[in-house]
Amino acid sequence: MIIELRETPYDPYAELGAFTRRRADLAGKAGANAVFVGTMRDFNEGDTVEGMFLEHYPGMTEKELERLCTECSEGAGVLELLVLHRVGHVEPGEHIVLVSVWSVHRAEAFRVCRDVMEELKHRAPFWKRENLGERQRWVEKNTPG
Repeated sequence: MIIELRETPYDPYAELGAFTRRRADLAGKAGANAVFVGTMRDFNEGDTVEGMFLEHYPGMTEKELERLCTECSEGAGVLELLVLHRVGHVEPGEHIVLVSVWSVHRAEAFRVCRDVMEELKHRAPFWKRENLGERQRWVEKNTPG
């Protein structure tokens, strides 16, 4: 399981390609790879959003992400799980999160990918402050799946 927090933009598709090349041992073992890429929107709750700052507690956030990924993948035939998540300043259109699950079967890969993403949205210790131009606000609830 690989979990990384990133302060700078990244290309999730390049990351997946590089990871797959490094983990050539998964070839022939993984029958499925489910991927979710989350991107920042330029609107929320009816307002235009010019940017966002994602705060976290280093160390604690990674530990909680690892805990929820382990819970979601236990007994599911998961061979590998990769989570990349942005922290710090994020602009609209930039990728925020990549969740990728390699599993023996597609059903498990899809389920674990979705479960990790949903748990991440509701349990991971991130605090989001949106820049609305003239003002800022803390995001108090996540959008429904």
